[in-house]
Amino acid sequence: MKEQSSVIAPARTALSRAGLWWGLLGVAAFSFTLPFTRIAVGGLSPLFIGSGRAVVAAALAAIALAAARQHPPTRVQWWRLAIVAGGVVAGFPLLTSFAMTAAPASHGAVVIGLLPAATAVIVVLRTRERPGRAFWWFAALGAITAVVFASLQNGDLGALHWADLLLFAAVLAAAVGYAEGGLLARELGAWQTVSWALVLAAPLMLVLTLASAVADSPTASPVQWLAFAYLGVVSMFLGFFAWYRGLAIGPMAPVSQIQLVQPVMSIAWAALLLHEQIGWPTALGGLAVIVCAALAVRTRLIHPRPTTRPLNEEF
Repeated sequence: MKEQSSVIAPARTALSRAGLWWGLLGVAAFSFTLPFTRIAVGGLSPLFIGSGRAVVAAALAAIALAAARQHPPTRVQWWRLAIVAGGVVAGFPLLTSFAMTAAPASHGAVVIGLLPAATAVIVVLRTRERPGRAFWWFAALGAITAVVFASLQNGDLGALHWADLLLFAAVLAAAVGYAEGGLLARELGAWQTVSWALVLAAPLMLVLTLASAVADSPTASPVQWLAFAYLGVVSMFLGFFAWYRGLAIGPMAPVSQIQLVQPVMSIAWAALLLHEQIGWPTALGGLAVIVCAALAVRTRLIHPRPTTRPLNEEF
């Protein structure tokens, strides 16, 4: 495969505008996830949304893998793909779908703003990188800020709603999935990693989808079905193509920080599409979480672990 089409390209010394635009396109695609989930839960059960969107994406992934004639992963890679699937294919979609039945999309976007810093923490724990103390301080401050914000939004400091617990669990699940998936992408390729994870989780997601449809027959409106279609086709599949394309053009570190604007975009879509009232507490809470996450990720990047072997330039 040529370098310009490679999923993981060699590091570049200058930040490419193309990388930024592809990365921003991926983040923009992901930023609609919470608002559209909020719309979809109006006529579809959370279990159907969380599992059904994975089934739709898995069908597309299987077609893409077959068309590209990709070789199956090794046994060890399948076990690691199970971690990715548990985090980003099953965990995050299911947890956020249930959370959106009780929490506004703008509220969820603030809590999800912890995801970049949480991913960085998992990467540090998963690898041998050892950042400075500032990273841990900013990551902890961001977590405390998100918890305080969620508590105050519920009217009592220290009292978290069950939806908040689901959102924090979703952040942890996605962080684990992103970290392990990022490592696997160096071996399998980025879009292939996501696609194999979708295919691996497909049988379980299909069973859950059928079970939820039997238990609670879908009665969604056309708008709600369109929101569900977006979640399956874009949030779970095509969005990753743009996101990883941006990372491939790179450099990966600066492009990856574009994800920090995702909560702001999600809050804006919640106001425009759902007419949610975005007050000062939400705006300030979102800004505080984003600043803490940005400082934590930035601090981590100051102390990179030297690369001991070149990245694979093939898909």
